[in-house]
Amino acid sequence: MLISIDISLYKEGVEMTKAEIIEKVADEAKITKAAASKAFETIIGNITQAVKKGDKVTIVGFGTFSVSSRKARKGRNPRTGQEIKIAAKKVPRFTAGAALKAAVSGKAAAKPAKAPAKKASPKAKETKPAAKTKKK
Repeated sequence: MLISIDISLYKEGVEMTKAEIIEKVADEAKITKAAASKAFETIIGNITQAVKKGDKVTIVGFGTFSVSSRKARKGRNPRTGQEIKIAAKKVPRFTAGAALKAAVSGKAAAKPAKAPAKKASPKAKETKPAAKTKKK
C-alpha cells in the first residue's frame, strides 16, 4: 500500500513530529493510531538494525540509508584552541532519491530511462522455395 503524506498543511520551517506523522498515516490509511504507530516503529526499527549491521537500505524514490566511516583526525577545542584527537567512527548517512529531490525543489521528477526493448524470440522461419533462375 502506498501512502502519500500531504505536508502542504505544515508551514515552511516548522518541524513535523513523530506523533504528527503517525496521525497523518492513520488518517490517510484509515487505520488506528496504534496500528500506524506500530508500522512506523517497525519500519524505523528495521532500517536502524540494517544500517547498524552495515547494510544499505534503499527506498526507491525516497532515498538510501547507509553507514559511512570517518577516519581519525586532529581538531581544535573551540574554547581553548588546544589541538585534540578526534577518534575514527561510523556515522549514519542518508542520500535523498530523485523523487524526493524533485519534490523538495518543486520540479517534476525525472522519468526513469526505459529499459532497452527485448529482442523478439526467434520464430520458426517459414522456408520459401528458392527462386528459380534461368540458365543461359
